[in-house]
Amino acid sequence: MEGADLAVKLLSTWLTLVVGLIVLPSAFGLSLGISEIYMKILVKTLEGLEAIVEDEVTQRFSSEELVSWNLLTRTNVNFQYISPKLTMVWVLGVLIRYCFLLPLRVTLAFIGISLLIIGTTLVGQLPDSSIKSWLSELVHLTCCRICVRSLSGTIHYHNKQYRPQKGGICVANHTSPIDVLILTTDGCYAMVGQVHGGLMGIIQRAMVKACPHVWFERSEMKDRHLVTKRLREHVADKKKLPILIFPEGTCINNTSVMMFKKGSFEIGGTIYPVAIKYNPQFGDAFWNSSKYGMVSYLLRIMTSWAIVCDVWYMPPMTREEGEDAVQFANRVKSAIAVQGGLTELPWDGGLKRAKVKDTFKEEQQKNYSKMIVGNGSPSLELD
Repeated sequence: MEGADLAVKLLSTWLTLVVGLIVLPSAFGLSLGISEIYMKILVKTLEGLEAIVEDEVTQRFSSEELVSWNLLTRTNVNFQYISPKLTMVWVLGVLIRYCFLLPLRVTLAFIGISLLIIGTTLVGQLPDSSIKSWLSELVHLTCCRICVRSLSGTIHYHNKQYRPQKGGICVANHTSPIDVLILTTDGCYAMVGQVHGGLMGIIQRAMVKACPHVWFERSEMKDRHLVTKRLREHVADKKKLPILIFPEGTCINNTSVMMFKKGSFEIGGTIYPVAIKYNPQFGDAFWNSSKYGMVSYLLRIMTSWAIVCDVWYMPPMTREEGEDAVQFANRVKSAIAVQGGLTELPWDGGLKRAKVKDTFKEEQQKNYSKMIVGNGSPSLELD
């Protein structure tokens, strides 16, 4: 019994500290300065690590690789064993990340998700009114802020005067599933996506009761006309939240922006571009869905030092006269790439899971041959 009493006391103390120091300040959009202190310590520690590396690691590693090491991604399979100092720092980092940060973040994530399900379910029982909309936005903002704290998230928002407005469409480059949390911490959106099962399905059903999110069954997602029709109906209602869409269709490396699918730009209405850029010094936010499952990915980011990123809201854009959907999509994509300092690529993000078409490879081979023999410069053409 004594052991059980002790466990209950420890759990009560833990939850009291978490709720008092993190959850409540997050709910009111406040900060006690704990995150700022943590980030300052983290930056100083990584700068100190760089000094150790420069002093003791042999020249067989390039300077650029050494500077980028953050005790998470190893530039060499045996990197942490090169010196006793580095080994000790690396082991200490593992203990901090897995024995302190991970339990804390799991607790916060559990609280945030639980409050989201309970809050949206309760708000969903109310009749449609301005009060219901206000409460729904409050629940979404509060719970997303708590979930971002579970990642030690530090987000810098720029040009807030251009934040997406109701009745519009927010389009952004896509690096990670947490892009949704990053954006919803500063404003509410209507989500668009496929209906899921399990925990995600429970969250979706609870959210749609409180707010008109646009969820599709798997069979409906294949009906392009149906999807466009429902999105147009949503945008036509200027009282509804802006739709959030990631036109790339999949998560792309944090360095680039790939082809924007034209469907989002055929709906009509005002497009609000947003550029998201993560700082890889503290953790890699990119989800390579072809390599890691969702659980594995969440474990990786929850054991990172922090998730730090910049979000740039950009002036609204509309389709110009004589401009088709593809041209409009490319113009928006270019603007996002320039603002976020990302490389603009014409490739379809679907290539992450599918092979390149033979016709496309043949075209590139012809271009390469022309370049070699000097008969012309290569041109890039997509189907």
